[in-house]
Amino acid sequence: MARDKHTAKKTTSGGKGPFFAHKSGVPQPQYAKKSTQQPVRRDQLAPKSARRQNEHDYPHMVKKTHRFRPGTVALREIRAYQKSTELLIRKLPFQRLVREIAQDYNPNLRFQSTALEALQQAAEHYLIRLFEDTNLACIHAKRVTIFQRDMLLARRLRGDLMHP
Repeated sequence: MARDKHTAKKTTSGGKGPFFAHKSGVPQPQYAKKSTQQPVRRDQLAPKSARRQNEHDYPHMVKKTHRFRPGTVALREIRAYQKSTELLIRKLPFQRLVREIAQDYNPNLRFQSTALEALQQAAEHYLIRLFEDTNLACIHAKRVTIFQRDMLLARRLRGDLMHP
């Protein structure tokens, strides 16, 4: 079936109307003119439930917030993190963790900043590789959600699992 070209229709209104103008004839809100009275305090306004009721009366006027489909933002973040080279764990919490663990061995230990940075690089590298292997185990099980058992399997296959 062929498509026909339609000619543009002239409007009598002189252009586009406001974004909430609707063909169904729903009454448009009347805007109050500026007055010289004192401004209204927040506690004097109608409660939220009453304001929400107004939104239900005029649903065509409430602008919907834009939402991406599930997974779109996650894929964008993955691409961004794979391109970047900066450390993903914050430096100060990681430093506190290292110092807390080191307290068990020697309470008087001091660390060079380059040593802490090298430890953090190694730790992040290990965790990233572990999550990659965990994801492969998850995909092998025909799932998209990683479980604890996927991580345990990845560690066992690597030989990382410590025996109690």
